[in-house]
Amino acid sequence: MTQFARSPKQLGTLIHNARVGRNLTQQALADLVGTGQKTVSRIEGGHPGTKLETVFGIIAALDLDLTLEPRRKDGADLSEIF
Repeated sequence: MTQFARSPKQLGTLIHNARVGRNLTQQALADLVGTGQKTVSRIEGGHPGTKLETVFGIIAALDLDLTLEPRRKDGADLSEIF
């Protein structure tokens, strides 16, 4: 199933759901990635100051792919998208 993330908070929620779906604790995921549990917690909480390298490590550890595609606006005003 394709899921969309248009903000750090939305991405954090998707990462949280994927982690829980794989029965991993934040600490277990952090160990796989080589980071700290607090970092995973901050990412899942939508903290915007996260290194891309860490996000890509988490995506790989969760066996996910990041796909970029043109945004479908469905007639929405740009301010409604964010």
